[in-house]
Amino acid sequence: MKNKGLLLLVLVSLSFSLPPDSEISKALEKDPLFEKQMLFEGGRFPNVVVAKNGTVVTTWGKENCVSRRSVDGGATWQSEVNIGSGINGGGLTVDENSGQLITFVEKGEHPPAPILSYFSSDQGQSWQAKKIKIHPDNNGNLPSMHMNEHGITLKNGIHKGRLVRTSRYYGKGNEREYWPSHYTNAIYSDNGGKTWHTSNPFPANGTGEAAIVELSDGSLYYNSRRHLSTDGLNPRMRHIASSSDGGQNWENLYVSKELPDGEQNRDYGLMAGLDRLPFDGHDILIFSNIDSYSGRKNGTVWLSFDGGKSWPLKKVIEEGGFKYSSLAVGRKNTPSEGYIYLLYETGTKNDIHAYGGGIIARFNLSWLMKDKKISEFLK
Repeated sequence: MKNKGLLLLVLVSLSFSLPPDSEISKALEKDPLFEKQMLFEGGRFPNVVVAKNGTVVTTWGKENCVSRRSVDGGATWQSEVNIGSGINGGGLTVDENSGQLITFVEKGEHPPAPILSYFSSDQGQSWQAKKIKIHPDNNGNLPSMHMNEHGITLKNGIHKGRLVRTSRYYGKGNEREYWPSHYTNAIYSDNGGKTWHTSNPFPANGTGEAAIVELSDGSLYYNSRRHLSTDGLNPRMRHIASSSDGGQNWENLYVSKELPDGEQNRDYGLMAGLDRLPFDGHDILIFSNIDSYSGRKNGTVWLSFDGGKSWPLKKVIEEGGFKYSSLAVGRKNTPSEGYIYLLYETGTKNDIHAYGGGIIARFNLSWLMKDKKISEFLK
């Protein structure tokens, strides 16, 4: 009887601690799904996140920042909610400690401009402006928020619970003559977004508009656009760095050989989407940008199975106009589970280069991996 009881205990333990690969296998058993719909008419500047309860929340806007949300995993979307007048500054962040959402709006035609922060305690149904404090970087420069991928809450290490979002320094303005003095960075908060500290600069000037994820070892993977090369590095591919101290310093700079930074016939780059799929024990990342020699078109997503070291799989999402984009992944045990969300700027029917509004695409891993075996990529 004692041996039977021990065997039963082992079996029960195994049933509640499935190996990480079984989570991936379960995701791949689902029918492939890809669908998209227009979410915003006109305007620019996308961000998308998934709140703690699984509500999918988007922000958008060039002159007025608005939000739309879905409570059924992205099948239907509620009407627009006004956040505030100004440009969407990106960095929409889910505070995993409190469940609050935090976003940033910049007043003016184009940053650098005064910054307002808005908080939502009801998964994007309403937003309230709150006064925050942002401390300058070690050069004495205050950052701009515009226009970056969503923020994150750290889940590992001594900085667990810290909020981190990418930001940038514009110098004296956005004119090309000032680009050599631009650099990307990040801001981080240890008190729920009331006070923010600015990281040291990213180790390359001429950069701006970035994205960040935390890997399973607690390090941060930082992926940046580059408008202008000041050091001979290729500005047409994404610039990568990492942090081992919770986003205070950036090191190990290199240029990706696989991820393009915008159209490949000019040095200018493009804001990109980035997120980490929620599979414990695996650093599977997803990245969005264009795969185009000329023109902002042919929107594509790439998958990495080793924390961004390589990107062996890619798939076209949108053959037409595709510009700024943002990515988010669903949460376990919510209506969003198993879905990946991509909000992107599109063209118009007659002109892919025009700004035709924002499309939300919803798809799953089995669609991305169709006709592929996961064993080809997981080592």
